[in-house]
Amino acid sequence: MSRGFHSLSAMAQGTLRETVLNAAVDYIAANGPDGLSFRQVALAAGVSHQAPYHHFSDRKGIFHAIATQGYELFTAAMVDTLADDPDEPATALLEAYVDFALAHRGHFRVMFRPDLCPISENPELQEIADRSFDVLVDFVRGILGPRASINDIRARATAMWALAHGLATLLIDGPLERKIGPVGNRSALVRAVAEQSGMATKKHR
Repeated sequence: MSRGFHSLSAMAQGTLRETVLNAAVDYIAANGPDGLSFRQVALAAGVSHQAPYHHFSDRKGIFHAIATQGYELFTAAMVDTLADDPDEPATALLEAYVDFALAHRGHFRVMFRPDLCPISENPELQEIADRSFDVLVDFVRGILGPRASINDIRARATAMWALAHGLATLLIDGPLERKIGPVGNRSALVRAVAEQSGMATKKHR
């Protein structure tokens, strides 16, 4: 009886944490992270005002959880994209990056904000975040070949990251569509940007 009670209690706590976290992610996706409060999260989650404090001591704690979840989803998206063996892998990665950012705005708006979630202060989160960059570096190393220097590899990886992040940010929070008009076909835009930047390269079969 006691074991069953504790099991149900643990399941309820896990569900509560997930509910609170999802409510915070949804709020940030719609409103941005700066105005997030536990009271707003509790109201959106349909729980008591004190419920979020059962799992998150403060805003930094909930931002940390969002960033952790975000980087795990992000890395999986990058790995899955390359696992599909696309003809133009660099373009596919760029598209996967943009698609992730737009599909997970609540995560994306936290992951790259050191003022909200200082990764350098959390080794565990740093390790999780590094995995996504490692996927990119390994991919670039494969493109440039064994003769490429580490500086060349890092420079190419940085260029790809900057292009993907910049385009994603312009689509989410920037004035891109006010400047170029509505983006009816995001995939076509991503491919065109990759081609114009020189990043689009076909895979050698």
